[in-house]
Amino acid sequence: MTTQIPDAVKPWFDAPEFATIATMLPDGQPHLSVVWVERDGDELLVSTVKGRRKHLNIEKNSKVTLLVFPKEAPYSYVEVRGTATMTEEGGRELIDRAAKAYMDLDRYPMDDGTDNVRVVVRITPEKIVTLLR
Repeated sequence: MTTQIPDAVKPWFDAPEFATIATMLPDGQPHLSVVWVERDGDELLVSTVKGRRKHLNIEKNSKVTLLVFPKEAPYSYVEVRGTATMTEEGGRELIDRAAKAYMDLDRYPMDDGTDNVRVVVRITPEKIVTLLR
């Protein structure tokens, strides 16, 4: 069942705030990565590359947690626990939108000249925990 993102924290997902995503390694240890995030209604989008650790972890276990604590309110945070699905469709477009938001570049430069296949990770929230200060 989808949980709605509270209105008070939606601006954090609509601004270029860094997030940390947690996935599970094959041995059960958590794996954390700093990511760019975009909101699509009450779902969250993160970009990764096919075959990288995040992608492989999510293929095995779709449960993820994403944490944002905004730079302007570092003692506040939102934790989103949910299920991730992945698709290659829109992968390049997502990373380019994120590059515009986070780097003010029209195109994400790190994939140019590589055979990287971009993947959209779509997180459907199931539980949301917030602390607003």
